[in-house]
Parts: sequence; C-alpha cells; structure tokens
Amino acid sequence: MENTDLVCIPGQRLCLADKEHISGCGTYERNGYIYSTLAGVVNVVKEEKVTIVNQRFCKCVIKCISDTVLTRPYRAVLRKEDVRATEKDRVEMIKCFRPGDIILARVLPMTEVHTYQLTTAENELGVVIAHSESGAAMVPISWTEMQCPKTYVKEPRKVAKVVPENVNVDSS
Repeated sequence: MENTDLVCIPGQRLCLADKEHISGCGTYERNGYIYSTLAGVVNVVKEEKVTIVNQRFCKCVIKCISDTVLTRPYRAVLRKEDVRATEKDRVEMIKCFRPGDIILARVLPMTEVHTYQLTTAENELGVVIAHSESGAAMVPISWTEMQCPKTYVKEPRKVAKVVPENVNVDSS
C-alpha cells in the first residue's frame, strides 16, 4: 500500500491484512482486511520485529507481551550472551536471527531506563516466524534450521520450541 495521503473515516476498509500489513493504532482487523477506527490521514509504517543483526547483538521491536498488543512499539536489544543458556561464547548472531524474523523472547529486568533487554536462553524461546528470500514462510526442520518450502533452501536460526498452550501434560 502506497502512502499517498489517503484520507479515511471510521469503518473504512484500508487494505488486506497480510504478512506485509498488520493492524496498528487507529485500526482493527476483520475478515482479512484492515479497517480504520479514526478519521484522518493513513500512515503506513514499515516495522520488523528483528531490525538489525550484528556480531554482538540484534535490535528488536517489542510489539506485544503475551496476548496484549502494545499501544506503541518498544525498542529492545538481544545480546549475544542472552541467546542460549549454554555455549554462550560460541553463539553467532547471524546464524540465530535475521532482520524481519519474529521471535518469542523474555524481557529481562531493566538495568537502564528506557533500555529493554531480551533473552531467548530457553528452549521455548527463539524464532517463531521467518521468511525466505523468495518471501515464503519458512518451516522449522530442527532447533537450529528453517527451510523454505518453495526453494528448499535451509537457513540457520535459533528456533523456538513452540509448545501449544492447550496441551495438558499428565503428571502421573
């Protein structure tokens, strides 16, 4: 969707809700489309969950906590030493995360004002959604790799071991 000063009114359908467009402040999603809740000018903001990856850390954007979508995004940093619980010195950030990845992480206690630090040092934490260069949603094939279903190209990631919430674990 181009940002061409589109004026909107409450209830107006703005665009399809897809991997490139998600509902934000002043909008809601219904039946696969994004609608306006306000009157004004449409502002399309391009944001990714993981924004920058280098050898020491990756910069991220916190968009929600559990099931609660935040009213605005918060910036956070995931440091190399907080990626895994073991072999911390052997972590290669580019083999764990890429820009655009959506990760499940835990927010660490704050040590500096306005600086949020994340950790993925649990099996349940890590990349949950990644897209290949062809734009396809990648499929996890191990705890360290994801694969493109179109091209079959494998890419390294720190894959989250997602456990469904509705699974009952029998403790007997």
